[in-house]
Amino acid sequence: MLEIDSVSKVYGLNDSKVSTITALEDIALTVEDGEFVSIIGPTGCGKSTLFEVIGGLIESTGGDVQVNGEPVDGPHPDIGMVFQDHSTFPWLSVLENVAFGLKMSGVPKAERRERAQEMIDLVGLSGFEDASPTELSGGMNQRVAIARTLVMEPDIVLMDEPFGALDEQTRLILGEELLRIWRETEATILFVTHNINEAVQLSDRIAVMSARPGSFKSIVDNNIPRPRDDDTMSTDAFNDLVQQLWDELKEESRKGLEQKANSSQSEEASQ
Repeated sequence: MLEIDSVSKVYGLNDSKVSTITALEDIALTVEDGEFVSIIGPTGCGKSTLFEVIGGLIESTGGDVQVNGEPVDGPHPDIGMVFQDHSTFPWLSVLENVAFGLKMSGVPKAERRERAQEMIDLVGLSGFEDASPTELSGGMNQRVAIARTLVMEPDIVLMDEPFGALDEQTRLILGEELLRIWRETEATILFVTHNINEAVQLSDRIAVMSARPGSFKSIVDNNIPRPRDDDTMSTDAFNDLVQQLWDELKEESRKGLEQKANSSQSEEASQ
């Protein structure tokens, strides 16, 4: 479904006044149809950059990305994206927000209303069709954003810290809801997160990124049986996998903090 082959990204190549920064180096990953894969890594490791390369928002410096055997060289119709900021349009109702992409694609009004309503029902927002996003909680707005992406029926859904701005209780609830939606839609999901518990709760596999330049330090299979609920998160198997991932990530996180501190010192020295 998704093939990431030796992807790298270097910033500053075309500006002689700026030192080059290698954000990604030799990233390789194959994601199968219907799989749920999470990516975790330290701050500044290039997770969001990788997300943007896969989604066709920016070009890689080397390597390539393919979806269903076709190269990604710009925004791709088979890829849907959900960001940390819910990005709903405050001047549109929930129904109009969900149907927005369909409208832009020329789908007839009756069909787009029907498809949008199906997605609203799927994400648990029935009864809020006429509400404004300003009247909804952060978690409800993120459901709108997810519905707006899914209504376009993408083969692959990229989710970049979609619950990052939410409180812990809302994250847990939406995590369970996302698993339900994933089962019902049979979508392929690539999920970027800082939260190790979240990655273990949701994923079939978890890819651990190194500090910059970002590469995959390891890719860990998650064999904890589904469905996974609150009780699952208190089991030894769950906690053992969380600890294994933290052991993989701990040193990279220290390196990331050092890089951030050195970068701040360099900026101060140049001023």
